[in-house]
Amino acid sequence: MAKLWSILENNPVVMDHLARSLGLDNTLAFYDIYSLTDADLLAFIPRPVYALLVIIPLTPTWRESRQSEDKDKGEYQGKGEDDPVIWFKQTIGNACGSIGLVHCLLNSEASEHIQPDSILDRIRKDALPKSMFDRAKVLEDSDEFEKAHLEAAQLGDTATPTPEAKVHMGQHFVAFVKAKDGHLWELEGDRKGPLDRGVLKDDEDVLSPAALEKGLGRLMRIETENRGDLRFSAIALAKSLD
Repeated sequence: MAKLWSILENNPVVMDHLARSLGLDNTLAFYDIYSLTDADLLAFIPRPVYALLVIIPLTPTWRESRQSEDKDKGEYQGKGEDDPVIWFKQTIGNACGSIGLVHCLLNSEASEHIQPDSILDRIRKDALPKSMFDRAKVLEDSDEFEKAHLEAAQLGDTATPTPEAKVHMGQHFVAFVKAKDGHLWELEGDRKGPLDRGVLKDDEDVLSPAALEKGLGRLMRIETENRGDLRFSAIALAKSLD
């Protein structure tokens, strides 16, 4: 039977705690995003922003878009140092928050801030050369990863939902990162593989207008055009102010 974990809340307190537990140093932190367009609100977030971790409602419109984009794709074959990103297929129930965090930390400039021999460093080294399902098993088999997730799940502002088999909460965590190849990548463990959303300029980060147009803004536009659900929740990974 597949593992089933408690659901994480997408807020900086939870994700900072989990990131530290996994091995991120204290020089980076997550920040709430209150607007994607208001310059005054965006000014509170240090730049550059290395990654966005977003909860997106799984609406009929988005589901149809995902299925259309994925239907002709084969099994993901990427592995090793030559691949621009390290992507994990989600095989643990309700682990999309932790896997989204891992995608943010391993695939952005944050990867330079992972402490040697930490949980995340060991996961990266073990998973990097492996194929999709063997890589997913690295996360499944990591008791340290599971313990860190469960501890973080207790820190949210709302009561932690009890895991229930065959019950889907109707939303997904998605990571947007600027990877080592300079491209914007959309990373979600429930897709067929990582999604290359196009190149960004050297002075563009994941919260720049160009990145939003290619990534989160594109998803919001799909919902807006179809009068869908715009209850997005997003946090940004950037340099710590402490």
